Amino acid sequence: MTTSPHRVPLHAVAAAAATTLTSLCAQAQTPTDTSVAFEPTRIVVTAPALGTLSSRTLLTSVDTVGGTAINDAAVSANWELFTRVPGVQLTNFNQGTTSGKPSFRGFNGEGEVNAVKLLIDGVPSNSNDGNMHYLDLVVPLALQSVTAVRGTNDARYGLHNIAGNLELHTRQGGNGTDARIGVGPWGKSELALAVDREAGGFTQNLAIGVRHDDGWRDHAQADRHSLSGQWGWQPQGQDLRLGLALRAHRTEAEEPGYLEARDADTTPRQSYAISATDGGTRDLGQAVLSAEGGQRSTLAWRALVYLNRFKDERFVRYSASASQQERDSDETHRGARLIVSWRPPLAGLPGFALEGGVDTERQRNTSLRFNTSERVRVTQTRDQHWAFDIDGAFVQAVLRPLPTLKLVPGWRVDRVSGHFENRLSNARYGINDYGLIQQPKFSAVWSAAETLSLYANWGRSFQVGVGAASYLVPPRSSDLKASINDGSELGLTFALGSAVNGRVAVWRQTATDEVYRDLNNPSGDSTNIGATRRRGVDLQLRARPAATVEAFATLGLQEAIITTPNPAVPATLGQEVDHVPRRLFNAGVDWQALPALKLSAWLQGQGSYWLERTNTLTGKFGGYTAFNLGASWALTPQLQLDAQLLNAGNTRREYVWWDGAKTLHSAGDPRALNLALKASF
Repeated sequence: MTTSPHRVPLHAVAAAAATTLTSLCAQAQTPTDTSVAFEPTRIVVTAPALGTLSSRTLLTSVDTVGGTAINDAAVSANWELFTRVPGVQLTNFNQGTTSGKPSFRGFNGEGEVNAVKLLIDGVPSNSNDGNMHYLDLVVPLALQSVTAVRGTNDARYGLHNIAGNLELHTRQGGNGTDARIGVGPWGKSELALAVDREAGGFTQNLAIGVRHDDGWRDHAQADRHSLSGQWGWQPQGQDLRLGLALRAHRTEAEEPGYLEARDADTTPRQSYAISATDGGTRDLGQAVLSAEGGQRSTLAWRALVYLNRFKDERFVRYSASASQQERDSDETHRGARLIVSWRPPLAGLPGFALEGGVDTERQRNTSLRFNTSERVRVTQTRDQHWAFDIDGAFVQAVLRPLPTLKLVPGWRVDRVSGHFENRLSNARYGINDYGLIQQPKFSAVWSAAETLSLYANWGRSFQVGVGAASYLVPPRSSDLKASINDGSELGLTFALGSAVNGRVAVWRQTATDEVYRDLNNPSGDSTNIGATRRRGVDLQLRARPAATVEAFATLGLQEAIITTPNPAVPATLGQEVDHVPRRLFNAGVDWQALPALKLSAWLQGQGSYWLERTNTLTGKFGGYTAFNLGASWALTPQLQLDAQLLNAGNTRREYVWWDGAKTLHSAGDPRALNLALKASF
């Protein structure tokens, strides 16, 4: 068997890694209950015995990053917080309100397929098209951690949970106040405040954040403001908790636009005159009422109702030959979720748990577009209003037929409904009849030894059209089917004493009739690119060689291939999906050099990618390795000074896309020194 020179031999890497790790961990010890959640600081090996089931029970690739890596990160937008999360691709558009986004499992961040469900404390937080604009709702200082669940076997969520989900976990309760003031190059400044109070069963968590950045490139100024409040009440002596959360965010930003290749090489900071009035304003809001009970008993439940508001006004012009566009979105999503978990003490099934849930979301969305000249409307090209409603239910169980074997079967069903109005043509259309979208799931873990666990999972997820593509709009005359994604994973977690632990996993995901949004199409329609196959290998390692030193390293090898092309584009057969790098990697080390001084170094990067799906019209772009340095001085027990030198090697980084005739480039920031003073009291 031969391997194409530009293809990564994923199966060979997986086999070699698994053989090596198995031999390293062969020393058998007493079997134990081992989950498979990985953190760059540690492997989580326990799960809560009561309450609703956590992500760590899913027996898939669950990665959590928290603490100072999140709270003290020098970021311009919250999507940058996922720098240290294994297996996550970061796409840096560097275009005003649309500055960047995370993605994973071979799905790119272009916005054509948004395959990651976003959650904020369990609240669904995607826009209608699946984008993750709501990431900016939470100030980093007010975060407890971020968690990535990669794979198709999480039955808890349906819509947009194509490749997995990302969750922001906010601080809950506690007593304390943190304030952070930060400055950086190119006019960057930041102020954040988080106040936590808890007394007599009442909790209050307040946070405010303000960021200003003139931008390294011309015409790239941005201002971001975030405000949030969370209140909780637990009546004395009762296993009941009520909660209210209110969050708001506003971004006002200019857009520097994209440069042709020659100008990107010689003068990457410039912004063309055609972009002089590009930019926009984005407003986000979220309100959540929650209640939970039975967290200390065998029957636990959690319920929440929420309201998400998204309003976006953007002016953009990509080339001198095209008109400037005004793109306006206004979305209101109302939803509710109920989850019930039952953990009865069964003599024949120790550790048994049964969990089920129902959820619903009612979306009312508007999308307007205009051709404009310097923000003055000339003609209207889109006036769309649509209702998109989705209802789902799931059930999953935790079974332990043997002390060393845990099984988690699950099943999810979703159904969508709604209607679409094109007010430019006074036409109204019904939604595609996708029917009941069935999603079976199954996971297993075998705790071969106290330090070694083997796990496997299989699951089905789905994709339906977004915007106009969800509806039976001419020339379509028959209902579309949902795109079905089948994913599987085989993994191993291991530990060598308390000094070393890690994971190796091999995964695969296939899709039928994958649908890509036509981002610049005035009708808002989509294109079926055909059937796809994604597969990869994840390697993750954490080491603590000394009490004062902690290090981690992760490597993701991946590919995304079109296996059955759209008949209209046969040249895409066997070619790679655009903007999917073959390698994703990050690594870091923290050294507590002195009781008051911590030094850090970390890097992240990716390989290059094709810009279009025939892989013939352009070369590959986008690869980089960025090295970063950090230092934290505890001036007093309450006062900390941080310095972070980002992109210390001054590596050139850029986002590149293909407009059908030429490559267009957006350069990332060069070396940047950021300073911050943090007070805790």
